[in-house]
Amino acid sequence: MILPAVKLGTLALKTFCKPIANRLKKEAGLHPRFRQFIINIAQANHRFTTNVQRRIYGHSTDVAIRPLNEEKAVQAAAELLGELFVFTVAGTALIFEVQRSSRSEARKEELRKQELQALKQRDEELEREVQLLKKKLEELEQLAKGRGIAGLFSFRHAQATDNGNGNPSLTPEKIV
Repeated sequence: MILPAVKLGTLALKTFCKPIANRLKKEAGLHPRFRQFIINIAQANHRFTTNVQRRIYGHSTDVAIRPLNEEKAVQAAAELLGELFVFTVAGTALIFEVQRSSRSEARKEELRKQELQALKQRDEELEREVQLLKKKLEELEQLAKGRGIAGLFSFRHAQATDNGNGNPSLTPEKIV
């Protein structure tokens, strides 16, 4: 239920950030100091992309690169700024989604560990119970062996005996 809502929210956030990016593009060239800053960024980006393209196509990279005119530089920088804003919002949403998913998986893993621990504890209890039943069966066999074959069928006439520590030992009428 929460996953579709989160994905829808992420999509809405990406959709809303595009008009904000367009507004940033429009306002970027109006402030003089900021305008000069983005022009410098656009010129550096232009030099970098031109050199990369020349290397990819096998052209010479030691040729002088003509700078962009001021309007093209402002437009390119504003476009870069808008794309950077959209990319940052999308990256932040992705990081948020990954963290949310990992927390959910951690909770599930903790529940699995608790269930496994409960199963181990139940297994240990059953093992102790099996050992106790084996011990009782062994005592019963010893008692039956002491009385002979007739002792197996005369459960009513047997009496509890004290084994010295105040606890009566297991006798057939205690089992029945």
